[in-house]
Amino acid sequence: MQVVPPPLERLITDLTRLPGIGQKTASRLALYLLRRPAAEALNLSASLAELHASIQLCSTCFAFSENDPCVICSDTRRNNRLVCVVEEPGDLMVIEKTNAFRGVYHILHGVLAPMEGIGPDELKVRELFYRAESQEIEEVLVATSSTVPGEATASYLIDHLTGMPVKVTRLACGIPMGMDIKYADEHTLAKAIETRQFVKG
Repeated sequence: MQVVPPPLERLITDLTRLPGIGQKTASRLALYLLRRPAAEALNLSASLAELHASIQLCSTCFAFSENDPCVICSDTRRNNRLVCVVEEPGDLMVIEKTNAFRGVYHILHGVLAPMEGIGPDELKVRELFYRAESQEIEEVLVATSSTVPGEATASYLIDHLTGMPVKVTRLACGIPMGMDIKYADEHTLAKAIETRQFVKG
C-alpha cells in the first residue's frame, strides 16, 4: 500500500538531490511546503524556473549574472589588473562581503579531483591562463581553499602561471589548513587578503 502520495514522494526524492539534504530533511521540507498556501509553492516554482531562464555565466569571470559582462567585470572602479581566482561563485560572494578586495574575479567552478574525473579541462583553467597571457593583468591572487584539493589546484595554477607576465599571490594568514574558504568569517578573510604573500615575483 502506497502511504506517501506519488507527487509528495517525487518532491522528497528531488529535494534529496540537493547538497546536505538527507531523506529526513527532505521529508520535513516537502511536508512544510505542502502545509503552506499553494501560492507560496507556485512562487517558489516560478523562482526556480527563472534561475535558468534569466541567469547566465559572465564570459569574462564566469560568475552567475543576469548580464554579460557581470556587474563586477563592468565596474570601472574595480582594478581589472588584479584577478582573484576562486573555486565557486559562493567564494566570490564571501570575499565581496569583506569589502577588502577591489579587483576582479575568475571562477574555476570546482577544484582538481583526478579520482572523480575532474581535471583542468573540466574547470575554467584554460580561460584563466588566456586572461593572464592576453590581458593587462599585473597580479593573480589564488584564493582556493586550504583543503587538499584546493591546495593541489593552487599548486597546479601557480606552476602554470610561472613564466607568464604576472605576479602570483596566495591567501596568507587567517585561513586555517583544512578549512573550506566559504566558511571563513569576514574579518578572517579580509585579513588573509590584506596579508597575501607573493609566491612568484
